Amino acid sequence: MEKPILEVFNLVVARSGKLVIKDISLTINEGEFVGIVGPNGSGKSTLMLAILGILKPSRGSIEIYGNPPLSRKLHRRIGWVSQAAANLPKDVRLTVRELVRLGTVNSGNMFDLRDNGRRERVDNAISMTGLEDVEDIDISRLSGGQRQRAVIARALATEADFILLDEPLVGIDRESRNSLLKLLDQLCHEEGKTILMVSHDLTAIRKTAHRMIFLEESIRFDGPTSSFPDLEKLADLRGINDPHEDHQMHVEN
Repeated sequence: MEKPILEVFNLVVARSGKLVIKDISLTINEGEFVGIVGPNGSGKSTLMLAILGILKPSRGSIEIYGNPPLSRKLHRRIGWVSQAAANLPKDVRLTVRELVRLGTVNSGNMFDLRDNGRRERVDNAISMTGLEDVEDIDISRLSGGQRQRAVIARALATEADFILLDEPLVGIDRESRNSLLKLLDQLCHEEGKTILMVSHDLTAIRKTAHRMIFLEESIRFDGPTSSFPDLEKLADLRGINDPHEDHQMHVEN
């Protein structure tokens, strides 16, 4: 029996008085790897921020594990990886291990000096992301792909079961991208994590996600990756004449 992790009901979100998301409903079940794609300004990041409780919907509701987004019960169940998180300022001096350890700190234990299994959680997260060789290196000296892995490790250190990623592939080379996609695939299939990833890179999403959602204000497609339409059919879904005109999504041959 499928176990819902995320349930979104008739969601409407406006930003600065402009409607960005219109009547979205969707369910993500345990163990799924779901990719959300769409052109710039289509509402992808807005949806993520609403799921996290950072943006308040104009209408509709969101439940994660049966709780509203800001419930304290979700503190250790959700891991959030944003594009900005991997682009930390140069003057932020943290080693990989120190960054990952931040994932074990929350409002309930920040003044508790006992270990309480934190070291083991950090060790496991570093091991899962393959960062053992650089764990004592300053994150400012890492490649873009390594920084993304470190941020994902921080999310894993919370022992999160549901991992959300917003454009994690931006700014990294092809080798790092493929390595990161392999890691996410392993986290889903071998560790049982549920993954929701926003990306403008259709090729990457098609390689990894079980299911794809095409978002442009509303959901234009939601189904198995194998059934995702080609650019010609996407043009029909979007109501544009030239499938290559202003689609603002990256497709590699």
